[in-house]
Amino acid sequence: MSHMTESSAKSGFARNLPLIAIIGGALAGGYLLRDYLTFDTLRDNREALLAFRDSRYVLTVAVFMLAYVVIVGFSLPGATVATLTGGFLFATFPGAIFNVTAATLGATLIFLAARWGLGERLSARMDTGAGVVKKTKDGIDENQWSMLFLIRLVPAVPFFVANLVPALVGVPLSRFVISTFLGIIPGGVVYTSVGAGLGEVFARGETPNLGIIFEPQILLPILGLCVLAALPILLKALRGKKGL
Repeated sequence: MSHMTESSAKSGFARNLPLIAIIGGALAGGYLLRDYLTFDTLRDNREALLAFRDSRYVLTVAVFMLAYVVIVGFSLPGATVATLTGGFLFATFPGAIFNVTAATLGATLIFLAARWGLGERLSARMDTGAGVVKKTKDGIDENQWSMLFLIRLVPAVPFFVANLVPALVGVPLSRFVISTFLGIIPGGVVYTSVGAGLGEVFARGETPNLGIIFEPQILLPILGLCVLAALPILLKALRGKKGL
């Protein structure tokens, strides 16, 4: 009996190891790299970065995307600076493509780690549960696409949270990847375009306006997309009331 308990404890630890590694990496990285993955670092090294890009473009793209995946995958500080760097080095396009692709890959790492460790068991418990927990799980399952796009489009939802929640409620991998890639495009393009204009910002000795996404001309179209994403949920709710 004790042997079985020990064995199950080891298997449980093994399942949670990827998630533990990500959390540990986030804590260590947040402490060790907080002074390096900053706008000031980008400003101070901009000429060297541009020179390296001009001499080794493909390698620069590969190194940049790998670094971005690591930053997102381990929830390190500096994801916004990485997005700005993508625009600064590669312009709005193809910079936005590189940013969105790398961010999606990093998010997928967190999703897989969470699902491997906790997601499958928690989702199974929610399926076999009752009451509010069961209704919550059923509601999410019925509106998965809408919910996934909403948590990506709403600027107030932290990126890390939007990666974890789908894993904990049993969202399929393909659905998570597609909704993440498409859902982060609006915000990704906005911040990449800000990065593309950093040359002028540096010349004026200013800092970029990272609050631009909350300005009306940017926020209103994104909120419009949020309404479109929420529309199926609202229609189902109205049909349910009519059915009553």
